[in-house]
Amino acid sequence: MVRIRPLAPPRKLTRELIEQLAGQIRRGRLAPGARLPTEQELSRAARVSRTVVREAVAALRAEGLVVTRQGVGAFVSPDAQRAPFRIDPERLESLEDILNVMELRLGVEIESAGLAAERATRAQLRAIGAALEAIERSAARGGSAVDEDLGFHRAIAEATGNVEFARFLQFIGRHLIPRRRVHGLPERMGGRHAYLALIQEEHRRIYQAISEREPKAARESMRRHLTRSLERYRRLAAERRAAA
Repeated sequence: MVRIRPLAPPRKLTRELIEQLAGQIRRGRLAPGARLPTEQELSRAARVSRTVVREAVAALRAEGLVVTRQGVGAFVSPDAQRAPFRIDPERLESLEDILNVMELRLGVEIESAGLAAERATRAQLRAIGAALEAIERSAARGGSAVDEDLGFHRAIAEATGNVEFARFLQFIGRHLIPRRRVHGLPERMGGRHAYLALIQEEHRRIYQAISEREPKAARESMRRHLTRSLERYRRLAAERRAAA
């Protein structure tokens, strides 16, 4: 028997229903081929409108977890356990969600820097250096340098010689630079200019290690950069929780 608990009205109801159903599918409570409760049953159990139920089922279908048969209903996909990995922008609603993505980056980008130090061609080294200069120019104009920051990390990924690193960063690109979505950190660190100067110094150390063909130093510089960024946002999250 599928168990659906009532939803709390203040939350985004569609997302919460998606998470409940997806969780039951992934845990095997709803087996491949099993029919989901009817729209009416889900609406009654979750205490939400049928519109919310329809949106949730449509999202599950888009994720490959559910298939629908017109006039019959929705069923768990036979390949539900092999549904593709994805990061849903709508789920990144809190600073804690964004911190989770930052932690995911750590392992990939640390190794990316090390491999770039070992494998980068001269052209790829120039591309990393050009990306570093682009950040500098954007900051000098008073810009946020978010896109330029993305370019720097992607140039390093491309210099690994392994297309999967670049593909991964392309996949999470819009979530790669937290300041695109999170406001308040530059201000509490002396303003945008001071914040970007700090970040840029960390970037320079990464570039120097890669250009000097020092894989260990490159990994350590990238680790320091990402870890410090993670800690800065963790402190911001703690401050916001305390203020709330």
